[in-house]
Amino acid sequence: MTWQEFTALLALATAMSFTPGPNTTLSTALAANRGLRGAMHFVCAVPVGWGALLLLCSAGLGAMLTAAPALRVGLQVVGLAYLLWLAFKLSQSGQLGQASNARMDVSFWQGAALQFVNIKAWMLALTIVAGWIAGRDNALERLAVVLPVMLVYAFASNLLYASAGALLRGWLVQGRRLLWFNRGMAAVLVLTAAWMATA
Repeated sequence: MTWQEFTALLALATAMSFTPGPNTTLSTALAANRGLRGAMHFVCAVPVGWGALLLLCSAGLGAMLTAAPALRVGLQVVGLAYLLWLAFKLSQSGQLGQASNARMDVSFWQGAALQFVNIKAWMLALTIVAGWIAGRDNALERLAVVLPVMLVYAFASNLLYASAGALLRGWLVQGRRLLWFNRGMAAVLVLTAAWMATA
């Protein structure tokens, strides 16, 4: 891989990983409600799930998805429904105790599985496979470079957003601030779902 290709990969990774999306929104909300420690299982789940998605796309799953429009629509519907369900749950949490219980919880495996219904994650994986891996003589070597870079970006971006959410935690406990913050994060998830529906 040339340094120009690697630089382009880093630019794409920065733009896609650090812009708001389902993962970063949930990382922020979970940390604001449960503290940084309470969000770390999700922060760690994102790179695990996304890494598995990239590996499967590299093995040809992405080509199958693009070749079968009905499969793509089905995946999109499941992803939208899950995001809207999470947005609803989040919008109902107005106290830290509520969020610490089952009202707003995303397990490690749910966080990893979310990557498979996240259209933004699919778009990034398919773009990387098409631009940096597929059809190259040294595809496995390229994957060995691309995968760790993308895992670091996935972890770092979600950790950054979770840290921001944790820093807001003390301010959010006063009055109804947490409820309005959660409703704002829920609105971001709904807007993300709307964007995904038209993507």
